[in-house]
Amino acid sequence: MQLTRAADYAVRVMIHLATLPPGTRVNRDTLAEAADVPAHFLAKVLQSLGHARLILAHRGISGGFSLAAPPEQISVLRVVEAIEGPIQLNVCLSVGGCGRQGWCPAHLVWAEAQAALTQVLGSASIAKLARESGGRRQDKVVYPWN
Repeated sequence: MQLTRAADYAVRVMIHLATLPPGTRVNRDTLAEAADVPAHFLAKVLQSLGHARLILAHRGISGGFSLAAPPEQISVLRVVEAIEGPIQLNVCLSVGGCGRQGWCPAHLVWAEAQAALTQVLGSASIAKLARESGGRRQDKVVYPWN
């Protein structure tokens, strides 16, 4: 199992936005450079993050993208699920997944693994990751306040 590049890019974008002063708006090209995401791929990622109400898109001359909530309130799990959908390691874990879940010994393993993954991703806040990043890419991007 591997997360898609889109999920990885989404997490990078959210971390970068969280390193900026609250309310800062960043245009797509600057965001692509800062988060090291291919600009042509970023539109799809930003659209998904917007639909999940994790970012806001602002139009006009001072437009751009900003976080829709404080980064302390945004988990990595929310970001990943905005791109990938609900975490589901195996089809048997979905509602009505399979008829063997009552007796299949693997079912318990899949359920435990999924619970562990969602717990780890759910407890990792974008704010914490932003603090740990130290804004490493910001020195390569020119902002009006630099």
